[in-house]
Amino acid sequence: MDRLRQRADFLAVANGARVNSPAFVLQCRRRDDGGPIRIGFTVTKKNGNAPERNRIRRRLRELVKRLDPVSIQPHHDYVLVGRRDALTRDFATMLDDLRIALAKPARHTAKGQTTGRGRTPGPAPAVSRKPD
Repeated sequence: MDRLRQRADFLAVANGARVNSPAFVLQCRRRDDGGPIRIGFTVTKKNGNAPERNRIRRRLRELVKRLDPVSIQPHHDYVLVGRRDALTRDFATMLDDLRIALAKPARHTAKGQTTGRGRTPGPAPAVSRKPD
């Protein structure tokens, strides 16, 4: 597994499928190349000061290390966006949340490109207005 480091890669994954959890948000995007699985971690400033954000990031990295590689889809990019609850949530519970979250986007990405809400993009509905 490789790490995501470029901003463009993080932005591309942000347009993919998304699964919410109390401790993190998992974003997922299928790649068309044959490259390795890549994982990125991010924690925004609203989650605390630098030591707290680093602790959240370390806990998320440890989750991925302890995860069995079979549950991660090949040819995908993942981003774990940390939340404040990652500081106090039980580690075993977070690991279960991650396993469940990794199983969910697989259904969404198999059908094709989806929006972040699990729906396929389509044309906007027509709006008719009566003249005043």
